Amino acid sequence: MRPDIPPLAEVRQITEKKRDAWWTVLLVDPVATPLVRWTAIHTRATPNQLTWGAFLVGLGSAACFAQGDWRWLLLGALLYHVSFIFDCMDGKLARLTGTGSVFGAWLDFVFDRIRVLVCAVALMGGQYERTGDVLYIWLALAVTSLDALRYINALETFKIRHGMREQIKARMSAAREAHNDAELAFMEDLLRENPEADVEHDRAVAAKAAHGTTAEAGAEATAEAVTVTAPETSDEPTVVDLQQEFRRRFPWWTRCRSFLTRHRVRAHLISGIEFQMGVFIIGPVLDSVVAGTVVSGVLLLVFELAIIYKLLLSTRDFTRTLNSFESTA
Repeated sequence: MRPDIPPLAEVRQITEKKRDAWWTVLLVDPVATPLVRWTAIHTRATPNQLTWGAFLVGLGSAACFAQGDWRWLLLGALLYHVSFIFDCMDGKLARLTGTGSVFGAWLDFVFDRIRVLVCAVALMGGQYERTGDVLYIWLALAVTSLDALRYINALETFKIRHGMREQIKARMSAAREAHNDAELAFMEDLLRENPEADVEHDRAVAAKAAHGTTAEAGAEATAEAVTVTAPETSDEPTVVDLQQEFRRRFPWWTRCRSFLTRHRVRAHLISGIEFQMGVFIIGPVLDSVVAGTVVSGVLLLVFELAIIYKLLLSTRDFTRTLNSFESTA
């Protein structure tokens, strides 16, 4: 037994993300977090062992899906949810005990992708054997393609956003050398670290946008904000906001996100997690694999397109930010 493991309330603060998928917040964390604490106290299990356990349970889920019968689909859905609980526990255990590793992160990612592939083939293959409908073959291809699209889009979005941030940092570094300015901070980082500040910031932005009566006035407000907030003192960082235009265009979304933030739910409501749960849990439980897959796929595409549109607006804020540096120079 390990006496150094803190009480459950502190374990929640250490292991649970400040914002997470709603499926995880509502249906996984209430089970996974106490299990992680018990595992850390009473066993010598490692995060990688939990990753392997999640993968093997996922293969068991695929074996059930392949049978095609509804009773097997129910069991497969249950095992898939258990597999996902284990999948969340490995990261929590790593954060709690400080035993995470770069290889463990790679293993977790690869096993997740293999699990989705195997379960998609098994689920749709079992339904094809039962019905002879070739539609299920196309659905298997759609599930694997959408899962890959989700992660490719996330990776490329991250690369573009990282590139924009690095360019802004380079400009600010040159400005500091020339004028001894304050350090640089990004609004999204500040808001991510302090969700309550996120709520307050969104309310302020929404109230500001409500006073704009015309599109021209809104455009002027965005141009004047320029996404760069100068520090009040030399010790405060210069804050860059690359989501300025998105907040101005959709002030109603700030209220929705504020509500979700108070409940620790991230605004990206349909991500890869919810997509998988719709395909491998909700569809099989309702004995409606086709409907569950189609609805989940459409919702995933809608939110991925929203991310792309948000990235487009962010690049415009990025251009205005660079132009503001030129104007200052």
